[in-house]
Amino acid sequence: MKDQSTSTAAALRRLWPYIKPVRTPLLLSMSATFGAMLCGLGIPLITQRIVDGPIAHRDLAALPWLVLLVGVLGCTEAALFYTRRRLIARPAAAVEAHLRADIYRKLQRLPVSFHDRYQSGQLLSRASTDVGTVRRWVAFAVIFLVVNTSIVVVGIGVLFWLAPALGIVALCYTLPLVLMSYLFESRFKVVARRAQDQAGDLTTRVEESVLGIRVLKAFGRGPELSRRFAAEARELRNTEMAKFRIFALLWAVLIVLPELGIAGQLAIGTIGIADGTTTIGTLVAAIAVSAYLRWPVDSIGWLLAETNQTSAATERIFEVLDAPVTITDPESPVPLTTPVVGHVRFEDVRFAYPGADREVLRGIDLDLRPGETVALVGSTGSGKTTLTALVPRLYDVTSGRVTIDGVDVRDLRLDVLRGTIGAAFEEPVLFSASVRENVALGSADVDDSRVREALRVARAEEFVEALPWGLETRIGEQGMSLSGGQRQRLALARAVVGHPAVLVLDDPLSALDVHTEAEVEGALRRVLHGVTALVVAHRPSTVQLADRVAMLVDGRIAATGTHRELLAENAEYRRLLSTMEEEEEVAAR
Repeated sequence: MKDQSTSTAAALRRLWPYIKPVRTPLLLSMSATFGAMLCGLGIPLITQRIVDGPIAHRDLAALPWLVLLVGVLGCTEAALFYTRRRLIARPAAAVEAHLRADIYRKLQRLPVSFHDRYQSGQLLSRASTDVGTVRRWVAFAVIFLVVNTSIVVVGIGVLFWLAPALGIVALCYTLPLVLMSYLFESRFKVVARRAQDQAGDLTTRVEESVLGIRVLKAFGRGPELSRRFAAEARELRNTEMAKFRIFALLWAVLIVLPELGIAGQLAIGTIGIADGTTTIGTLVAAIAVSAYLRWPVDSIGWLLAETNQTSAATERIFEVLDAPVTITDPESPVPLTTPVVGHVRFEDVRFAYPGADREVLRGIDLDLRPGETVALVGSTGSGKTTLTALVPRLYDVTSGRVTIDGVDVRDLRLDVLRGTIGAAFEEPVLFSASVRENVALGSADVDDSRVREALRVARAEEFVEALPWGLETRIGEQGMSLSGGQRQRLALARAVVGHPAVLVLDDPLSALDVHTEAEVEGALRRVLHGVTALVVAHRPSTVQLADRVAMLVDGRIAATGTHRELLAENAEYRRLLSTMEEEEEVAAR
């Protein structure tokens, strides 16, 4: 998060590329609003003519025309306000849609390291709540902030035209309001930003609690999480109350100063009537103009609050849009040989997470021959998952290089690289979509025959056919309607549907019971046939699927060899395998 907020104007200028395409309807909407309010401002002037004309001279001949003119102005005002809404509704929604689409596209392009730093709830609130705030500002606040300010200026000019003394009174209460609005702006923006950040934290808490509801219920942590939620909600409430206190003070000033101004106008106007320098019609018109200006004057504080809130929302949005995309296509991409052989090499690979002082990987050298399956084993924190993430460039190496068929992965176009690699992660993430859509996500262009082929390879076709609508069955959020083994097999099918030359599998047998493990293991044997695979192994059964084993210790390759070789020659490997077996036995109980 930024330590200091930029100025409101500077933040709102960032929205110009989104507002520019709709500037014509926005200006037309402002014009319609300004015209409507001029109509309203014209009615007190006609009232002056009625009071000082037909009423004062007891001549009603001109009265019908003046009354008709008031009616015409009223109808025109209503028609122009209706036109304003019709003009701005669609463009404001277009600004919102454009912003939201850009945020979504940017989130897809940003590296995993960015998503590691930001809570999902914070990103969600930027793409929903903050973008909605911008839409409301474009549709209403910016229009009335400009128009109401202009109407106040015009109204004070009318008062000076009616009677300079009455105009001076209006000016005397308007200037303090401008000063109060400026002071209000600087204080309110800081509090508004804090409230939006806290709302993002609260969104994250709700999202994590909903997604993890089974865990929370299983461990009985619901009451504790409720207390944490209540504490965060109280913090947000306190911040919102601070906003209300600032706002209440401004509103008190906005109400009392115009009232005092009208009282002053009554006093000065009455004196003017008594000494013959002011007519009754002029005083009535002046009071009517001042009363009409009440809403434009009173609304300025609220409109400034909306503007400040929009400024804070804009800053939060552009924190995402301005984030650097560090993993990009090379300027001069190198093509892969056709067909892709799948020869993967790690050459003196080092890696440290952004902001970390210590390297996770320290000089990794590993050669995966075409069609070979290499299992990565090591204690927790040794760098196994990090190493697998370097192949599809979820992260980039700090130094050294990763190559496929002799080409540095950083020299390949991302779509080519990731089209060459199939991946399945420790947690089989599935989406609230059909089985077909979840499996086809693994390749840009697949038909039903390829999906069914992938399901057969992953031994998932039988249970998919048994689902109520087969491939069209929606499997629910996170795939929780399926068993762990079914989710794992769909994740494997997704990994192989594109016929990748290289597979990266992060502990594909994780979190499975012994009964399900045999099914997924059989699927895994078929998946690994004929491709180059790098498999993170947390179970002895997974290790035995590999042609070779690489043991990671403290970010380095400590030993490589077949399972039998390492079991016979390496005490550290035997100890690690023993630990794996103990953990597997505990999980089976």
